[in-house]
Amino acid sequence: MDVEIIKNLVVGFIMAIGILGPSLAIGKIGSEALKAVGRNPEAYSKIQTAMILSLAFAEAIAIYVLVVALLVKLGS
Repeated sequence: MDVEIIKNLVVGFIMAIGILGPSLAIGKIGSEALKAVGRNPEAYSKIQTAMILSLAFAEAIAIYVLVVALLVKLGS
């Protein structure tokens, strides 16, 4: 196989595996936040703040995966 083909396969594998964790985490965070608001509607603002902060951290992991994939793709 050509080196460029292998590099493209590695980038695809990095993206597929690396995005799996953050996407599952974002779904779980949203689900649990909605359950918490359902149990205690008065705490909505505190739950929302914690949820948005957690979502931002999970999304940051996905951005790191994208940066690593781009470094592998564009690196020599």
